[in-house]
Amino acid sequence: MKALRYYGARDVRYEGMDDPAPQSVRDAVVKVEACSICGSDLHIYHGHGFSEDIGFCVGHEAVGEVVEVGGGVHRLKVGDKVMIPAAVGCGSCRACLAGVVNLCEFGQGSCYGLSARLQGSQAEAVRVPAADANAVKVPDGVSIEQALMMTDALATAWYGVRNADVAPGSSVAVIGLGPIGLMAVDSAFVMGAHVVYAIDPIPERRALAEAAGAIALHPDEALERIKQDTKGRKLDCAVEVVGADATVDFALRLVRPRGTVSVIGVQQSRRFPFPLERAFAAGLTFRTGTCSVPEELPALFPLVQSGRLKPEKYISHRMPLSEGAEAYRLFEAREAGALKMVLVPD
Repeated sequence: MKALRYYGARDVRYEGMDDPAPQSVRDAVVKVEACSICGSDLHIYHGHGFSEDIGFCVGHEAVGEVVEVGGGVHRLKVGDKVMIPAAVGCGSCRACLAGVVNLCEFGQGSCYGLSARLQGSQAEAVRVPAADANAVKVPDGVSIEQALMMTDALATAWYGVRNADVAPGSSVAVIGLGPIGLMAVDSAFVMGAHVVYAIDPIPERRALAEAAGAIALHPDEALERIKQDTKGRKLDCAVEVVGADATVDFALRLVRPRGTVSVIGVQQSRRFPFPLERAFAAGLTFRTGTCSVPEELPALFPLVQSGRLKPEKYISHRMPLSEGAEAYRLFEAREAGALKMVLVPD
């Protein structure tokens, strides 16, 4: 099959590799109909990978059709349309059966496309381990593109806003307006936020947030504007979607005493100078972590089916998988309005 393979910093190649095959009777093989590039894929693209492997297939967001199942797969059959959430678990322990795969009790939690251990989904096909638990049928009333956005981006946005304790009447800041940040803006309003400040240096992204009903601000003006609007009280909640020390610290400065900060930007920082004295004095709640997609889907499916959330509106490009290297280049450079890049096998 053809796939996008990683060979080093800014070196993603479209080339052949072995077809995926079940390695267990519980596995399935899915023919990919659409996949997408996540902001966290740029960590690998920049050479700051999660392993020393090279030549592996990247990507962890995909939807497709089941084309092969092992004898131990009971919930899926050939021909089913499925979404493949970004992370997987053993599919047998209490945590995985509850949808919290990143707490897998057997230590088998993993993510597609981080190494050769579990090949990625920016390919013509992908092996899904423990498929009964790690592939989800696309429900009626959900399009392929909507399902694709729910394999990671929308679920992560929802998780981040939920972790920020957003409730009816809340005042919220979202820092970073990539696709997940923009979906976090939408999610905050669905959860009942009274006002959302959307913060990003890129004018085009601020315009999208403004169209969604947010007050869009450049980072340089955000703190003073928020202090002015709130008469110095600041905000109830902040969601950080960048993954940088500076933006995490900024989020901590935007919330009121007893406010909540939720950090979902992918972190590789090992020495963040957490302002513990200030956080302690203010009684702040600080949460961070990765989303377990299956845990969020029961809430998201009806919201998408009813049209209250429309994650597909943030897809900026639809390109052939064979142009994947160019898609990565555009996405990194933010050229041509690059926001959410969807790739379709040729």
